[in-house]
Amino acid sequence: MSNAAPFLITMGDAAGIGPEIIAKAYAEAPADTAGCVVVGDVAVMRRAALLTAAAKPGALPLVVAQLDSLADLGSLPPRCIGVWQGCTLAAPPAFGQISAGAGRAAAECIVAAAQALLMGRARGMVTAPIHKEALAAAGGEYARFPGHTEMLQAQAAAYLGKSAAEVPVRMMLANPELRTVLVSIHVSLREAIEAVRFDAVLQTLQITHEALQKVLGRPPRIGVAGLNPHAGEGGLFGREEIEVIAPAVTAAQAAGIQASGPFAPDTVFMRARAKGGEPGEFDVVVAMYHDQGLIPVKYMGVEQGVNVTLGLPLLRTSPDHGTAFDIAGTGRADASSLLAALRMARAMAAGG
Repeated sequence: MSNAAPFLITMGDAAGIGPEIIAKAYAEAPADTAGCVVVGDVAVMRRAALLTAAAKPGALPLVVAQLDSLADLGSLPPRCIGVWQGCTLAAPPAFGQISAGAGRAAAECIVAAAQALLMGRARGMVTAPIHKEALAAAGGEYARFPGHTEMLQAQAAAYLGKSAAEVPVRMMLANPELRTVLVSIHVSLREAIEAVRFDAVLQTLQITHEALQKVLGRPPRIGVAGLNPHAGEGGLFGREEIEVIAPAVTAAQAAGIQASGPFAPDTVFMRARAKGGEPGEFDVVVAMYHDQGLIPVKYMGVEQGVNVTLGLPLLRTSPDHGTAFDIAGTGRADASSLLAALRMARAMAAGG
C-alpha cells in the first residue's frame, strides 16, 4: 500500500462530540491530521468547525470541503478538512439526543471506511465514538452489532469470504504507560466468566503476540491476569486459573510466546506499568474480561488512552471515551485522545 494513501477518520455519532473533536484535532494539530480524510457528513462537519471556532475567540473556522473521492485529498489547501460523504443524513441531529438517523449514519461511515481500507485505498482508520443505543435504534443490519469491534469483524469476514468466527479479534486499550488486551469484550459479566475457556485464552495470547511483535519489533512480554481474587489462591477462590488459564499459558509458551501467569489481577497491572521512563515487567497484560482490563488504563486518564482492534486485516484505532452527550455542542470536548489514536495508527502503519 502506498504511503500516500490517506488515514480515514469516521465522524462517529453526529449528536455527540465526535465531529467536534475531529475539527479541534485539525485546528490544534495540523501536522497530525495531515493526510487524513473524514468519512462523514459535510453539513455535520461544517457545524463542528463553526462550534470549534466559536469556542476560541478570534479564531476563524476551518474550511470543510467535500471530496468526490479519496484521491482528491491532495488538491485541498492548508487548513481544510476534507470530507468524503460516507452516509445519508437529512440534517445534523440535535446535540445530546439518541437518534436512529445519527446511529445509522455513524454505521454507514464505519462500513464505508472499512471497505476502502480492505480494498487498499487507505492506510488505517481512526473511529470517533458512536452511541450503542443509537446504533440499536438504527435497526436493520446495524442493530445486531454491540459496537465498532463486532461491526468491523463482520466487514472483514465478508470481504475474506469467511465467517466471523474465522476472523477472531480482540480489543487492546493502551496509553503511554500500560497496554491491556481482553479475552472477552461486550458481554455481560456472567457471560464473560463463561468465556474464560482454554481456546479463548490461548487465542488471545496468539493474537496479542502477533500484533505487538509487529509494533515492537520483538516478541512482547505478556503478563496474564487471573480471573479470581488472588488468581484463585491455589483453588480456594476458584479453579479457572488451574484448569483453564495456566494450561493456556503453558501451551502458548510451547509455541514460543513469552507469556507468564496467571497473576493476581489486583497487582499485575501495576507490575506492567511503565513509569519514569522505565519499562514495566510486561509489555502488555491479557485480562479476562472487559472491566478488569479497562478500568486500570482508564483510571490513568482517558485523554491519552487509545482503543486498538487486534486481529483484523485492517488497522483501526479509536479514542478511549464515548460520545459524551452531556457536553456535546458546548465546545468543551477535548481532542487529546483522538490525536493519540491517530498517532498510534501512524506508528502501527509504520511498523513501530
